[in-house]
Amino acid sequence: MPQTVIIGSDHAGVLLKNLLSDHLAAAGHTVVDVGPADAKSVDYPLYAASVCDAVLAQNALGILICGTGLGMSMTANRRPGIRAALCGNEFMARMARLHNDANVLCLGERVTGQGLALSITDAFLAASFEGGRHQRRLDLMETCHGGPVSR
Repeated sequence: MPQTVIIGSDHAGVLLKNLLSDHLAAAGHTVVDVGPADAKSVDYPLYAASVCDAVLAQNALGILICGTGLGMSMTANRRPGIRAALCGNEFMARMARLHNDANVLCLGERVTGQGLALSITDAFLAASFEGGRHQRRLDLMETCHGGPVSR
């Protein structure tokens, strides 16, 4: 089912961002590319913030790409309402959506081959949150930041 996908990267993820944008558009998705336009050095937190803002405003899914995916995932997960998942295979991408209701996929251009990145992205977009017992756990994510809950 076609969706709106917000995508952004830093300079180390531009090639993969462009490949994924073309792939998603060809599959019928609406792609909103927040940049950057080229591989000149940029600060990844600014692009992570742009994607996260748009994901939250449009209730859409997002994709963030940097060299390893680590910086993007760390930055994105500091934003309330964002559940960013750094995925290295299709199973992780599927489970991130099914069980964790992830709304941002993070990838590393320097550590993930292009074919695998396409497959991970397709798996992420094809899955949807199962709810049920997983909703209770999502609710706990929002309240249990300091360790076990006292009873």
